[in-house]
Amino acid sequence: MKTFCLVLDLKDDPDLIAEYKQHHQIENVPAGVLACIRGDGIVSEEIYLAGNRMVMILKTEDTFSLEAKRAADASNPEMQQWEELMWRYQEPLSFALPGEKWILAEKIFEVR
Repeated sequence: MKTFCLVLDLKDDPDLIAEYKQHHQIENVPAGVLACIRGDGIVSEEIYLAGNRMVMILKTEDTFSLEAKRAADASNPEMQQWEELMWRYQEPLSFALPGEKWILAEKIFEVR
């Protein structure tokens, strides 16, 4: 199993953050988006929020490719509609490349 940690900010607006959290209540996420998240080798996805900083933890099968998943999402109209809606609330990190959203974090410590 692989683990990926990705980070992204929300716009620093309490009302927008509250709306974003509402969109992420499981019953509010479109079925097609959930199916896309659950497909392509993703075992679980969690998003954590601290202030306006988000951290996404993906646990995947060993064969999972983040690049292939991003390409599949880019060609999925329902995922693109969801991403467009979410971009209303999201803000790229200061070092993100143009159009880049979730940034892969570097693991620098682990204890087992």
